[in-house]
Amino acid sequence: MKLNRKQTIAKVITLVFSFIVLPIFLVWLALILPASAAPAKHYTDLQFSSPPEIKLPDYSRFQLRNGMIVYLMEDHELPLVSGSVLVRTGDRLEPGDKVGLAGLTGAVMRSGGTQKHPPDELNQRLEQRAASVEAGISSTSGSVSFSALSEDLTEVFDLFSQVIQQPAFVPEKFNLAKLQAQGGIARRNDDPNGITSREFKKLIYGNASPYARTIEYTTLEKITRNDLVNFYQQYFYPSNLLMGIVGDFDSKAMRSQIEAKFNNWNPAQTAKPSAQPAPLPKVSQANPNGIFFVNQPQLTQSYIQVGHLGDTLRSPDYPALSVMDNVLSGFGGRLFNEVRSRQGLAYSVYASWSPQFDYPGMFVAGGQTRSDATVPFIKSVSSELEKIRTTPVTETELAFAKDSVLNSFIFNFQDPSQTLSRLLRYEYFGYPKDFIFQYRQRVESTSTSDIQRVAQKYLQPDKIVTLVVGNQKDIQPTLATLGQKVTTIDIAIPTPQKS
Repeated sequence: MKLNRKQTIAKVITLVFSFIVLPIFLVWLALILPASAAPAKHYTDLQFSSPPEIKLPDYSRFQLRNGMIVYLMEDHELPLVSGSVLVRTGDRLEPGDKVGLAGLTGAVMRSGGTQKHPPDELNQRLEQRAASVEAGISSTSGSVSFSALSEDLTEVFDLFSQVIQQPAFVPEKFNLAKLQAQGGIARRNDDPNGITSREFKKLIYGNASPYARTIEYTTLEKITRNDLVNFYQQYFYPSNLLMGIVGDFDSKAMRSQIEAKFNNWNPAQTAKPSAQPAPLPKVSQANPNGIFFVNQPQLTQSYIQVGHLGDTLRSPDYPALSVMDNVLSGFGGRLFNEVRSRQGLAYSVYASWSPQFDYPGMFVAGGQTRSDATVPFIKSVSSELEKIRTTPVTETELAFAKDSVLNSFIFNFQDPSQTLSRLLRYEYFGYPKDFIFQYRQRVESTSTSDIQRVAQKYLQPDKIVTLVVGNQKDIQPTLATLGQKVTTIDIAIPTPQKS
């Protein structure tokens, strides 16, 4: 197309501006900005803006005639739909002589295909639609989830429902899952962080506790495919499930689709669900206190955890304890400022009051330090824990800690799927739907006296268990100088029995 004179001039001006004037302007701007920029502020001078008001997105909740509870939350921002079911189960309910059973059940539910679609066919159907269906069982629950494009929802949801209702548990996938579990056992001592976390849980909960026990070759060997089928049948039935779906769909049509796939699911003829929920394992601290050591001669630093049994999220003091966490830990916290910055005793240092929904969690403080700084590190952390019990925090510390908690609050609601997951969890564990908002209000009302009160009540120096994973030869002064008996832990992996 031939341009007229005015169009030609306009095009020339545009080109000159784009390739000559604009680059010169950007260079000039880059040169003057550093000179006029304000000096960087110290983190203590930073001012947090007030957290924005947060409201739950609209959602619907209903119950199918077979007892399954369903949540629907529409979100039309992207042409995507995702969903999951929570199952009232968990590896804490598996027999002690068959540790690993629940994890294998969750894995092979998905990898083993369905009664209509063998594993490879199921995988191919999902891959062709860039969709996924996943399953697993953790310590306190089971889950099956899916994600799909809106246009593929009907077919993917059908596959999702089949994985839940008609898993095939094909023998070859069961054998493969066992082989992979054996590989995990063989590699479990490769990571010192993993050793520290695993062995500390055993010290707090006990070796045989469902919250600390580990899968072994002997427990794995006892598990059969039939065990997986029985475990599945015991816990996967409609009234034991909660479903949540979020994304780009019409709620009325989605409800019809759910009812079509799940309303007639009644596995009572084959499954034998318990009329009463299984009792939860009892929890008490296994070691009243003490120092424990895992010798790893190849390490050049020590991995340390100190702490004791904690409490649940139901504790009315949980909000104040989370503020206490932020006084102690994180960037600008007492441990960071004193142990890491001023004394130079740590690569990392932290403290965390970590409650659980329905069983006591742990209070854990720790970090990593060079081998010859191990004892000074432990003493310094212990000193800070004692200080927060005996000395009131300052108003500045309190304000900074509360602001840190409140300004991170918004990240609990980054997207509707996260909000829906929270609603499912609260119903699963019997918490009020506004629990997170109650928590926020209590954080806002936390005072300096509250911090000292909960520190004195919940931090218990006489119950502190200390674990060090490190190089015994290089830890000088020795752990014995801390004034307690040092118990060495053997983490050798029992060899598999020959069949």
